[in-house]
Amino acid sequence: MSFQQALSGLNAASRSLDVIGHNIANAGTTGMKSSRAEFSEIYASSAGSLGGTNVGLGVSVGAVTQQFSQGTLSITGNDLDVAINGGGFFQVRNNDGTTAYTRAGNFKLDKEGNIITNSGAALMGYPTNANGVRQSFDVQPLRLPTGTPIPAKQTSSMMAEITLDAAAVVASTATPPTPLTTYGTSLTAFDSQGLEVPVGLYFQKTANNEWNVYTSINGSAPSASTPFQLKFKTDGSLDLANSTIPNLTLVSPNDPSQTFTASLDLSKMTQVNARFSVADLQQNGYTAGQLVGMKIEDNGVVTATYSNGQTQAAGQLALVNFRNDQGLAPTGSGYWSETFASGQPVRGAPGEGTFGHLRSGALEESNVDLTAELVSMMTTQRAYQANAQTIKTQDQVMSTLVNLR
Repeated sequence: MSFQQALSGLNAASRSLDVIGHNIANAGTTGMKSSRAEFSEIYASSAGSLGGTNVGLGVSVGAVTQQFSQGTLSITGNDLDVAINGGGFFQVRNNDGTTAYTRAGNFKLDKEGNIITNSGAALMGYPTNANGVRQSFDVQPLRLPTGTPIPAKQTSSMMAEITLDAAAVVASTATPPTPLTTYGTSLTAFDSQGLEVPVGLYFQKTANNEWNVYTSINGSAPSASTPFQLKFKTDGSLDLANSTIPNLTLVSPNDPSQTFTASLDLSKMTQVNARFSVADLQQNGYTAGQLVGMKIEDNGVVTATYSNGQTQAAGQLALVNFRNDQGLAPTGSGYWSETFASGQPVRGAPGEGTFGHLRSGALEESNVDLTAELVSMMTTQRAYQANAQTIKTQDQVMSTLVNLR
């Protein structure tokens, strides 16, 4: 009798409807991968059976597999949202210390500055220096220094790119004399505590192709400083061999006894027939700064922005891949765990080798095709009804046999 075959068909169709319902329910879940029920037929095997005479015993669900195709990227504009465009998984550490993997990049910051998932798992990454250069492939939780400011950095070098007017009159021959402050500029240096140290540079023409440079520290009078000399070549470039550019001694405004030196680079200065102009001023110090924002670059480097205008890298997101994605075990909350069938994870960085690139300010949507799922639901429903009809027909056959007289 075919009750067993029809019953197995009902169970398989019901399991398939469960899978389809799960896909539809998670159509809006970030990083979700759709599943598919795969069926296999059942046959009885016996030692003396003849080929072609066995009747099948029905159907069973051979496996429920996940489809790891790329989902659509949705632009969110959130700095902590990041999507993988290509292969790879984010690695996270659960609160119980276990490792999991996910494609959902909707991350958050906790009160301690750790980058976490919605369930509180810590996002793992590689350590980098302040410039974003990876230091090793040893993963660690990514953390931003939100509690304390980054310390101040004392200025040790300064640079000025300035154009001096070759047609300027020698100061001593001008009537009235050219004021010392006619050609000048200033920049701000910093002491070890991050206090501002104003530095002024004033230029006075003493002869053809020769200029004296006076300095002003913390608002002091330029005329009180001992000048140094710049000489220019006939093509207008600075004659470094015959110029005397000393290191500047800077004084902390908080403690006049606290002095420090900074080198001064004027190699890009020129003298041409053009008005005095300042093209660029730079120095390498800064005051202390609080975290004001962050961004995840396409290569996975997490860049933090501070209130003092500085940007520093805080690590690089780690990506992992597996030889057999289908071997991963889904554990809920958008996580997968490693199994013997998946093989061990292969670590890498975004954009390297077979690993995909990252898209900051975007999320990977579920790869569920709602249209296809609704069609599958209708065909599975028809299969369920057909198996139910098989049971009904078989019941009528049984009733006819029982009522024979």
